[in-house]
Amino acid sequence: MSLFETLSGLAVRHLPRERLLQLRRIYQGTRARLNPLMAAIHGHFGVSELRAHLEEKVGHDYEILMVHSSMNHMLPMFTGDAMGLLRMLEDFVGPERTLVMPAFYLGDPQINDVVESFRRSPVFDVRRTPSQMGVMTELFRRGKGVAQSLHPTHRIAARGPLAQEITAGHMSAGSTFGRGTPFDVMARHDTCIIGIGKPFEVLTQVHHVEDLLAEAFPVPGKLSQVPVTLRDSGKVEHAFELRWRKYDWPRNMWLLRELMAAEKLSEWRFHHVPLFMTRASDVTESLLQAAEMGKTLYQNQETRGQVCVSDGSA
Repeated sequence: MSLFETLSGLAVRHLPRERLLQLRRIYQGTRARLNPLMAAIHGHFGVSELRAHLEEKVGHDYEILMVHSSMNHMLPMFTGDAMGLLRMLEDFVGPERTLVMPAFYLGDPQINDVVESFRRSPVFDVRRTPSQMGVMTELFRRGKGVAQSLHPTHRIAARGPLAQEITAGHMSAGSTFGRGTPFDVMARHDTCIIGIGKPFEVLTQVHHVEDLLAEAFPVPGKLSQVPVTLRDSGKVEHAFELRWRKYDWPRNMWLLRELMAAEKLSEWRFHHVPLFMTRASDVTESLLQAAEMGKTLYQNQETRGQVCVSDGSA
């Protein structure tokens, strides 16, 4: 783990929200001022150069390509725009495979609490509620032929042969990440997950095991439930119970390097922009095996800095 990753994790776990936001603003401002220097050191690249790089590093050996992205963290080296990047990815995947992106909505940022946010405003409109996962994901979910799963927090957008299978059962699955959800479908199919401008810290597939094991997951937590009205693309409303589990121990995503074999989790940089690649099935299988031994990404106070081991008694 790098010094930046260590400090970032400590800040998220221990600083008050106001102080954390202040530090993020300072970091973003400093990064913006350093943009000319960063570009001079690391060089520029456009959509075509990134396409060639993905051809070399990722290729096309998959049924589904799930893309996590951050335009902000590609700058100033990336000279393209969100629409150009989206069009390139659509062409890269092609009509015979399925492109998937997160279109998550985690509530009002001013409230900073998912459950409380939906208690105050208990309606999710799949057409109008925006994605908070970056401008490219919002452009994608609005695109022609894109299917969206009906879920208030972890909506998935997909286009391609498997789009309907991926998105159809989310509302009725009974959990956010478990059986019958898009994350379950992606684990059952040959799904390549990549990050562009993001490290694997954003890898949502890690939560699949938590909902598969439910109460048997070896980390204590509290389950909150809040009624939400889901409004589908035909403006039909559905009653829904959002189940949100908050674990008592903080999550340390960097421990994923210890719970997955190195050959199953690739990390690298392109012009200093972070990228990662893994398989949905590898993430699920690795974390399921780890959880069965009491090892998770969550750490209690006694095991901070180590892979968390729980006897399951909590």
